[in-house]
Amino acid sequence: MFRLGHARAAHWRDAVDACLGQLAPVPAAATLGFVYLADALAPHAGEILARLEADTGIGDWVGSVGVGVLATGTEYLDESALVVLLADFPVGEFQVFSGRRRPPAAGTRTASGASAAHFAVVHGDPHTESIPQLVEDMAGKVESGFLIGGLASARGETIQIANGVLSGGLSGVVLSSRVPVVTRLTQGCQPLVPARGRAVAHHRITEAERNVIVTLDHRPALDVLLEDLGAPFARDLARAAHQIFAGLPIEGSDTGDYVVRNLVGIDPKNRLVAIGAEVEADMPLMFCRRDSEAARADLERMLAELSAELVGTPKGALYYSCLGRGEHMFGERSAELEIVRRRLGDLPLAGFFANGEISHDRLYGYTGVLAVFT
Repeated sequence: MFRLGHARAAHWRDAVDACLGQLAPVPAAATLGFVYLADALAPHAGEILARLEADTGIGDWVGSVGVGVLATGTEYLDESALVVLLADFPVGEFQVFSGRRRPPAAGTRTASGASAAHFAVVHGDPHTESIPQLVEDMAGKVESGFLIGGLASARGETIQIANGVLSGGLSGVVLSSRVPVVTRLTQGCQPLVPARGRAVAHHRITEAERNVIVTLDHRPALDVLLEDLGAPFARDLARAAHQIFAGLPIEGSDTGDYVVRNLVGIDPKNRLVAIGAEVEADMPLMFCRRDSEAARADLERMLAELSAELVGTPKGALYYSCLGRGEHMFGERSAELEIVRRRLGDLPLAGFFANGEISHDRLYGYTGVLAVFT
């Protein structure tokens, strides 16, 4: 059984008291705690952790700080709030890791015979320069190649919790293959469907220099972009600059995954398009629209796909959403989490607004990453 507690309170003791009241009685099978605290409470992270350990009797804890924290159907943004989720993973089938303690080595087996390092929930420090490489490296250490999580967000110090309060690098918990989990990613975008046809326009970069695309499909890049945009956007490039993005499909992905990058420049004279990533010839590319309507549609798509894959009764969930999502993208406070709640029900869910989201072996932006445990 998973158990959730969440509360807003100006003082950390009041927030902890409220959460503990909701968690009581602590399930006897609870073995691991996830704790997400708003940055206003970050200076008291050590005291909060000590109190949670003492009052629940649970010794293993992981978590992060966020400008906002998330619970079932609820977003706390720019508020002093705390979210605590207790999980009942079998003893011996998970291990907390950080720079102080390494994750299980590849090939290690638990007492049950399961792969000890199958999947991981990770939290990271956005100020660590090598964080994308650390994410990729960590994904290579788990059998499934899959991570989920997010980078801490705060107006002050960015901290993580991994059986202690720390900062820098990556930390989290590695789960064995005996812990069933289903995960999906929502981009908040929809690929453009040009007026000339119903299919999404997938292009191939045929000439590029660094982040400047010269030609797509052997045609001037700007001409292709304007054709995909259609008349309304093509007449208003200032609007397009805020709502249109470049999507770089991940070749080999069985879920049609892609990485979204900003359009950072247009050269009308030379018909060039620049994006926020270095590219090279033969890479695939498509253009995407990001707005409230697209974000809602893609979130619903993700939830439908995840729900169809679930086997067994969901017990709890983790959700990591970009700081640029939430009410900024969905129009009102808690709208995003309410969509998730309508699909999954009142499932105990915890998470935070991240400064970068982690899914599989990559760092994303403007995304929502969901994992459901059964």
